[in-house]
Amino acid sequence: MESKHILSVLQQVQDGSLDIHTAYEKLKLSPFEDLGYAKIDHHRKIRQGVPEVIYGAGKTAGQIEGIVNALLPQCPENILITRLPEEAAEYLGQQFPLTYDKISHIGIVNYTKRLTASGSIVVATGGTSDIPVAEEAALTAETLGNQVERLYDVGVAGIHRLLAHIDNISKATAVIAVAGMEGALASVIGGLCDCPVIAVPTSVGYGANFQGLSALLSMLNSCASGVSVVNIDNGFGAGYLASIINHIGG
Repeated sequence: MESKHILSVLQQVQDGSLDIHTAYEKLKLSPFEDLGYAKIDHHRKIRQGVPEVIYGAGKTAGQIEGIVNALLPQCPENILITRLPEEAAEYLGQQFPLTYDKISHIGIVNYTKRLTASGSIVVATGGTSDIPVAEEAALTAETLGNQVERLYDVGVAGIHRLLAHIDNISKATAVIAVAGMEGALASVIGGLCDCPVIAVPTSVGYGANFQGLSALLSMLNSCASGVSVVNIDNGFGAGYLASIINHIGG
């Protein structure tokens, strides 16, 4: 059905009944491939510049395998799988060339390092316990073609650790600030740099942090300009957004 739709659109362009700009808009909305348990969006890259990313949590290894097989003909490299359980990664590694990071649970099929933007993204964490979420952000951004610099364990409890890297921060196109507890890191970084800061609250902390809600509210109430906030533990969302920012203008 999808191939017939594409042929119909192209035929209309050929006979002059449809201009190329309208045809392009039509093709951006289709096709998708229906696997029964998933509908694969093959035109995601046309619309958004990045192919469909697979969310691994809650899917069986067989389902992920089927989705990867459907994506490969049009996306032969850097198929990104987030929240991929180790057991599923072990199985998928026998089916595909899979790069897997046990810390962030990121899997990448046919990983190929490519830089498609000239700027850099800094990923900073308040503490070592925030690294799993930070690595999800960093590996996402790297897979999408960005240069990433990691600044880990530079939280405000010892702010001199952060200030020692002010040159790195000031040169970044975007900064991802990952922190739990009271989530103050994003506000501090926001007050030190002139680029967008993407705050990622984590569920790290003692009881009154409410599984990251306290950090989320602190970041949403930041007094520093230029700070945006993604959901709790959403490293992927931060890495994706930072990549979009870094690719604007080159």
